[in-house]
Amino acid sequence: MDQALDIERCDLESRINNTTHHTDQNGLDRLIVRRGLPFTITLHLRSGSQFQAGVSTFRLIVEIGPLPKEQSGTKSTFSLTDSASKTAWSASTTSPPGNVVSLSVSSPPDVPIGLYSLTLDQGQKVKLGEFVLLFNPWCAKDAVYMEEERDRQEYVLSQAGLIYKGTTKRIKASPWTFGQFEPGMLDICLKLLDENPKYSSDADADCSGRRNPVYVTRVISAMINSNDDKGVLVGNWSGDYDDGVRPSHWTDSVAILHQWADNCCQRVRYGQCWVFAAVACTVSRALGIPCRVVTNFGSAHDTNSNLLIEFLYDEDGNDISDDSVWNFHVWVDNWMARPDLDAGYDGWQASDPTPQEKSEGVFCCGPVPLKAIKEGELNLKYDAPFVFAEVNADVVEYVKLTNGRMVKMGGSSMDVGHFISTKAVGSDERHDITHLYKHPEGSLQEREVYERAKHHNDLQQKGQEPGLKVKIKVSPDMDIGADFDVFAVIANNTEADKTCRVMFYARIVSYDGKPGANCGFIEDLTMEVPTGKGQVSFVSLRAIYSISQKHGTYVFLTLLSSDLVGIQRGYNQVNQKLSAQISLENPLPEPLQNCFFSVMGAGLTDGKILIQNVGTVGPKQEAKYTVEFTPTSIGSRTLTVDFDSDKLSNIKGYLNIEIKE
Repeated sequence: MDQALDIERCDLESRINNTTHHTDQNGLDRLIVRRGLPFTITLHLRSGSQFQAGVSTFRLIVEIGPLPKEQSGTKSTFSLTDSASKTAWSASTTSPPGNVVSLSVSSPPDVPIGLYSLTLDQGQKVKLGEFVLLFNPWCAKDAVYMEEERDRQEYVLSQAGLIYKGTTKRIKASPWTFGQFEPGMLDICLKLLDENPKYSSDADADCSGRRNPVYVTRVISAMINSNDDKGVLVGNWSGDYDDGVRPSHWTDSVAILHQWADNCCQRVRYGQCWVFAAVACTVSRALGIPCRVVTNFGSAHDTNSNLLIEFLYDEDGNDISDDSVWNFHVWVDNWMARPDLDAGYDGWQASDPTPQEKSEGVFCCGPVPLKAIKEGELNLKYDAPFVFAEVNADVVEYVKLTNGRMVKMGGSSMDVGHFISTKAVGSDERHDITHLYKHPEGSLQEREVYERAKHHNDLQQKGQEPGLKVKIKVSPDMDIGADFDVFAVIANNTEADKTCRVMFYARIVSYDGKPGANCGFIEDLTMEVPTGKGQVSFVSLRAIYSISQKHGTYVFLTLLSSDLVGIQRGYNQVNQKLSAQISLENPLPEPLQNCFFSVMGAGLTDGKILIQNVGTVGPKQEAKYTVEFTPTSIGSRTLTVDFDSDKLSNIKGYLNIEIKE
């Protein structure tokens, strides 16, 4: 009978393994490895106990989840073999006889990710420890494999990024700290998986499903919002955030996820699309799924899946539509293979965690291949019609008369889906990826795709073609904090002169297309519009700054220049104190009250948000703050800054810092 090994201790060799597996930024005090790549553990035997290859026999057991089963792939039992297996868990050793045994343990590239236990069985079972197994973009057999190292550095390992907001004419970059390797983040991301309703209903089936990045991405999409589960964020577009945090105030995912986890998974108030997307990016990267944040300008929200955005107005000009077009909308792309689909749909997949419409009964969206969206293949999983409409819906406008008749007033096939943007790999440049989502706007290919994809329905047949065309133009010299002019340009393309009744007003509109108060109004203006090519009539309207100020609505997405933050003194060395000078000039003709700077940086501020109250800042005066911090990690780091006040918010800047040893 074989003599059982008398194990004194097991060294999981986390320092060596984590470095080899590109998980060392999580720390070196616990074993975190990626699937499909061997890792080493060392058994130290008590005096008198000897290991001898071919004589000493034992089995290893790996298990994940509360009810692991061999048949579901959440449990595996295996013995020593001469070489590593590529399709099953395996272990091998080249250790000579003695009381130190070095084992090479290999996992297949398609097993579930998550927290595993490792047990040695030789009649009696000895628990050797626990380890976390992640997706592996470095393994060619893993579904999330990325070929280029620079892409893996950007989409998996980078802890900071830029999110694009604004309008098609004013695209602004806003910094965000993803912080996926900050203390506690990995455990919170794993907890998020365990809090999803599928885990509650069948834990083993859910854990087994975590072998598939498509499945995990759908869970993430559902759990980032809290509409129908114990998810992270509450969405709020009302403008009233008194019982929570204004969405524009967030600058990092770390604070949000910690708040959720530290408060027994109580949902965090509040988020909007870029916050949902940024947190989803953090969780994806933490688990090893390559991810990027994407902004679509002129983004459609199609509520009835007919690929049309139907703007409905009553005779007084009130918007009674369910559909909308947002100035911008933000979601994520995840990189993965799609073996569940026909060949050709691997690569970037769109996923949207902002709660808008239900998918299979749950508020989530995607993942859907970008190629399917571009080619109008709307029968492919998941939620292709909704994402297609976001980037390529046609817009039609109707007036509903008092007698109930619908009159078509106009429309466009070119208003939706512009300047689809993400941060470029390895730089702070904006990378336009519109061509990955759609053919050139207005091209024959784009129209053919739309016609192939659209759902024909009765609403397309409503109304009649008008004889008048109206365009709205804004004065090009519009200044922040001042009144400005808006013009209605009316063209008559009929065969006769027209007498028109014009009602013209300006309203404050949030980025998601929801109207607010009027800030300019002209009612019952009668005017003559002559016929003839090139003949147009103008109506001007003065938009009043004081009204928009009264209602507290400012959509200045970033006023900060690249020199907002500057290193003031100190050496860019790890564990050496640094200082940064932050300043902002008040661009408004009135004082800003309750002014705060918030500063955060992964590997720079020890996972904390540094907050400074700078009080009142007068017109054209500067708010200043000198912040001190001690970097704890080497490499490229990003310091992000948020400025908040009673009249201006969502003002952000950042500085990239190279920290040396």
